[in-house]
Amino acid sequence: MAQDTAVPKLNFEYWLEKAMEWGQATTLESQKDVCLHLPQLQEFLHQIYETLQRMDSIEAIQQFPLIGQLLGRLCWNPFVIGYDESQKTLMWCLCCLYSSEPQNPVELKANSWIRSLLCHLLSSSKWESNEAETSTFISTLGYTSADYYCHLVKNVSILNMNCIYFSLRVSASRVNAVSLFCLPLITLPDLTPLVETLLLYHGGASKEILSSEFLEAVNEAFLKKKISLPESAVFSLWLRHLPSLEKATLHLLDQLVSIQFNSLEEVACVIKDSLLPQAASHPAIFRIVNEIFKNTLLEADRSPEVMIIIQVFTQLFLQAHQNENKQHKFPLKAYFPYHHQPLVTALLRRPFELPTTHWSQHLKHISDMLKALVEDTNISSLSDLFEIWFLVACFGEWLDIAAEQLLKAAVEPDALLWLLAFYYCPQNENQQRTQTMVEAQAVYNHLMMLFSCTVLSVKDLEAAVQSVTDIDQCCNQHIITHLLTSFLLFSSGGHMIAEEFIYHITETTDTSKEVCSLLIRTACRINHSGEENQRTVKLLNELIKKLTPKV
Repeated sequence: MAQDTAVPKLNFEYWLEKAMEWGQATTLESQKDVCLHLPQLQEFLHQIYETLQRMDSIEAIQQFPLIGQLLGRLCWNPFVIGYDESQKTLMWCLCCLYSSEPQNPVELKANSWIRSLLCHLLSSSKWESNEAETSTFISTLGYTSADYYCHLVKNVSILNMNCIYFSLRVSASRVNAVSLFCLPLITLPDLTPLVETLLLYHGGASKEILSSEFLEAVNEAFLKKKISLPESAVFSLWLRHLPSLEKATLHLLDQLVSIQFNSLEEVACVIKDSLLPQAASHPAIFRIVNEIFKNTLLEADRSPEVMIIIQVFTQLFLQAHQNENKQHKFPLKAYFPYHHQPLVTALLRRPFELPTTHWSQHLKHISDMLKALVEDTNISSLSDLFEIWFLVACFGEWLDIAAEQLLKAAVEPDALLWLLAFYYCPQNENQQRTQTMVEAQAVYNHLMMLFSCTVLSVKDLEAAVQSVTDIDQCCNQHIITHLLTSFLLFSSGGHMIAEEFIYHITETTDTSKEVCSLLIRTACRINHSGEENQRTVKLLNELIKKLTPKV
């Protein structure tokens, strides 16, 4: 059985040679070599541990007579024991070699040697803070822990002295070497000042001077909350290492899509915590993050969950940009360089910046500019059309207000209906958007006749959609669902039948996610003062609670 599970002899000899070459990693060359081999070494140690688990201590020594020498050397290498899970794996390997019932002086001596190594490993700061894990090893050996000086701290102190030299002229190769030496110790709090200094240091080199392994490791530790860094250091990391920024953005999207949220505040809290909206105050970061969002939205077929994430991110980015020091603030054109600037300026206006009486006029202005861009000029490609649509979609708050204003304010409906029709049907192939506009107009006219009624039934609203010739057509379904949901929230009689009718339309049209997203956005947006709005907020909260389990 031992032969079947043996670690390949060649690999074993290779790592033993390496351990002997490295010693305690006291030279620059050996330290650099250790850092470069740490991931493969950790994998090899896991392989050894898996094999040792299937053997008793005597069998293990017979199969691997030099295993003690290998583990002993690695246990005294500060770079090895500071790297990720290597320290724990070494300890488990030593436990496998420990004789529970020593039969001779050799086994007694081996046990004593193992205990001394474990005490050395347990004395590191990483294990002192983990009592449960430590007690597991101690109880395995029937041994009590002792207070030993943490050898890693000494190593970190030496590395931290490099900080004071970075204000002077330092060679790029020296900085690169120091970044490599930090690899196994990145998550130690004592090393944070040096990590920060490295991230903020640029020197005069035209190429990146920090090792990519270091940048990736810092980003990984930050995303897993194993390291705390100031915002300036995180922003510098993402600016100098594109893969880290991409990983941080995708990590945020995965995090948000995997959780069920009932309010925009919950979404905003997670996004803020990522530091991406604050980092996006730099145009280069904003444009890259925006591009990732754009591709994700396409892949997700314009998913309501992804859309709401993008919209909240955009609002948080605008807040961060407004809070920027004027001397360091970039012009907004730097973030949207290829778009029609008057349209960008209009979309960037937040609704609370305008009196509610001016909302309809502002929306008409947006719609007119958008229509001129889309219909009165030649769009060279579908990608150009998508870019315009995505810009509008990022500011979806105005679209929700357009649906509300159509019902509540005395407006000329054509411009606002066209804006909604464009959002739900950006392409006008085979007059698709034109037909959507006609269908939406018919439903809107019917809803306006019912708007002042204090008593309504589900059949009254069903009649509003009976005139639609192709309700199953995707664009028609979405815009009509939007109009109907807004009607239920803001009309006199809509509250009474809101729950019943929303349940009806989500069951018959499979729009649960879309409706829930709209309800969450509306609950966040509307003014909480005033009796009518308080009733609406209460209704929204009840609907969201009941609809969320279906999403």
